[in-house]
Amino acid sequence: MAYTNDSIWKSVDWMTICIYLMLVIFGWFSVCGASYDYGEIDFFSFDTRAGKQFVWICCSLGLGFILMMLEDKLYDMFAYILYGGMMLLLLITPFLAEDTKGSYSWIKFGPVSLQPAEFAKFATALALAKFMNVYGFTMSKLKYSLPVVGMVLLPMLLIILQRETGSALVYLAFFFMLYREGMPGSILFAGICAVVYFVVGIRFGNELMADDCTSIGEFSVLLLIVILSALLVNSYCKKASVVWYIGGIGVGGTLLALLFSYYVIPFDITWFQYGLCVVLLFYLIFLSMHERMRNYFYIALFAVGSVGFLFSADYVFNNVLEPHQQIRIKVVLDMEEDLAGAGYNVNQSKIAIGSGGLWGKGFLNGTQTKLKYVPEQDTDFIFCTVGEEEGFVGSAAGLFLFTGLILRLIVVAERQHTRFARVYGYSVLSIFLFHLFINIGMVLGLTPVIGIPLPFFSYGGSSLWGFTILLFVFLRIDAGRGKR
Repeated sequence: MAYTNDSIWKSVDWMTICIYLMLVIFGWFSVCGASYDYGEIDFFSFDTRAGKQFVWICCSLGLGFILMMLEDKLYDMFAYILYGGMMLLLLITPFLAEDTKGSYSWIKFGPVSLQPAEFAKFATALALAKFMNVYGFTMSKLKYSLPVVGMVLLPMLLIILQRETGSALVYLAFFFMLYREGMPGSILFAGICAVVYFVVGIRFGNELMADDCTSIGEFSVLLLIVILSALLVNSYCKKASVVWYIGGIGVGGTLLALLFSYYVIPFDITWFQYGLCVVLLFYLIFLSMHERMRNYFYIALFAVGSVGFLFSADYVFNNVLEPHQQIRIKVVLDMEEDLAGAGYNVNQSKIAIGSGGLWGKGFLNGTQTKLKYVPEQDTDFIFCTVGEEEGFVGSAAGLFLFTGLILRLIVVAERQHTRFARVYGYSVLSIFLFHLFINIGMVLGLTPVIGIPLPFFSYGGSSLWGFTILLFVFLRIDAGRGKR
């Protein structure tokens, strides 16, 4: 069957393109509202941010057209070359970039500044898709899973060296795709547990229980480790007696120690809990050797890793994270208010969104944004402009469009005939979902401020072009599915 570029436009997913165009247009009007100064009338002037964004939108449309006209096999053929080139660019970026608010991640080309980390996303997605498309690939084999994890962690490390932690964290989105492709649910479970340990340990680490000796955070995490270990035994080993031993001795012993500390001699209960964890460890190893069941050993590793993470979390928070990052986390966890410092952006953003009410104040009529009360209001915090000018209805409409895009990408990814196309598709939607969740969350004060843009809304050419490349490469691969 003959196949020409003319037939591409017959098989392209126009619904996705329509959603993309609506988001881009909505985003441009939001940039106009966020960057507008009283007296400005020419939104198309290159001297204004709205004008620059319009030019970048036009370039993005042209870029999308070019990507659609290329042969889809090229993306598979040059996947590793693109990945290697982008890793090299990320490596040299700190030496070429100037200091931008403490970050060395922007390379200037005359009046234009580009962030290579935004373009490395699609290259990483293509490389993962190509590697995972090999015959016999399975996430259960270390010879396949370790290289995959390494391909994700490498750009993260290089971006962290640029002191751009927010952009590095975006690459964690690839683990959602890996879960779809067969990554054990236990790994995702361990990641969720790590987040819970960190939040509970940091939030309540300095608060003491009624005995004035025991840290609430440390006590809670250690008790949670014992309970989760018992639940894992129940799920993966199906041994009710072992579950009762671990749960009964662990929880019951902790309760007795708690009562003893309250009513007899006050002492740090966590030392007793650490002892229980050691007993738990040896018991699980014994069961693994006695019953020749690896799952017991894996659960033992989970328990050891959990305790190790608890020890390291405090060190990482106090010695690895930058002071401004620490403050942001403390503000989110309600450990500090700091309305004049780290919490200022979030507080002003919530005020702006709340002032919009149901229908909003109207286009260009926002007071919080016009008076520049919200820093970064046309980049990371642009959603507050939507909330103030368009109100709840406009915000809901924007979220509805994003939800439609995510759901459509799932449909398109699931209809692919090759693992290469499906993996790339799920990588794209995972990145979009991560950006959406974190950006909206930090604007509403639900997640720490890590400085990542809202797709198609935030001002800037790098993010717009990066998201456009991600999306249109997938649309081109999808359009060629009829040949395969």
